[in-house]
Amino acid sequence: MVECSKNGSSGAGPLADDVRSSPSGEAHPFAALELAFERSRALDAPLNVRMQVIAEAVRDLSAEFADAVDTFVTRLKLANAGATAPNPGEAMPDFLLPDEEGRLVGLSELLCSGPLVIAFHRGHWCPYCRLNAFALARIEPELAPAKLVAITPELQKHARALKAEAGARFPILSDMDNSYALSLNLAIWVDDQMASLIDAAGWNIPTYNGASNWVLPIPATFVVGSDGVIVARDIDPDYRRRMDLDELRAAVRRAR
Repeated sequence: MVECSKNGSSGAGPLADDVRSSPSGEAHPFAALELAFERSRALDAPLNVRMQVIAEAVRDLSAEFADAVDTFVTRLKLANAGATAPNPGEAMPDFLLPDEEGRLVGLSELLCSGPLVIAFHRGHWCPYCRLNAFALARIEPELAPAKLVAITPELQKHARALKAEAGARFPILSDMDNSYALSLNLAIWVDDQMASLIDAAGWNIPTYNGASNWVLPIPATFVVGSDGVIVARDIDPDYRRRMDLDELRAAVRRAR
């Protein structure tokens, strides 16, 4: 059992420049996507409606990329990717992962003060994850006493960038090599075609993750009661949608 503590973490600063420019300093191939991201962030609408703004912008910028995403997502759904992750009524497996400042954070520590929302993100480069992190940061106060934590496979400097842009108070943990995601059956391999398109769009995932492979977590949200038992989960191989915020609020109320 991890002893409960009152330590917290915070971050500040701009989003990493590599989202907006290529390593050579040239304009990022998807730089225009930033405008759609800003629109979606300011929109007063359900989260997944705002996600759709980004998806439509991606299709306008590159039908080839959008079609490849559709094919990729279909392959994952046919394979039931994520279906065998822990279910409601089961205990959430423990973890001990470094936050954006390098401090080790464990599941039992986070559960000391009440329920917990765990959100898996692909990374600071993903506009859908950026929007989701921003949305979670906005509703964090109303979820109290439940806590929030995000998990990403990225290096800590990228976790800090994601946290700063979102204006989040919750920690963002680095799951190196997707070890924890793999243990939950949430990690997926990005096929060569999709990897080539992502890389050509200016996002080199292995570099961000400090790894040599193209493996990402399926975006997922778990609501865990203070007893460590999962109350609700939302897992969808289609990373263009996330758990509805009203559903998240309701699940947190049930977990209290």
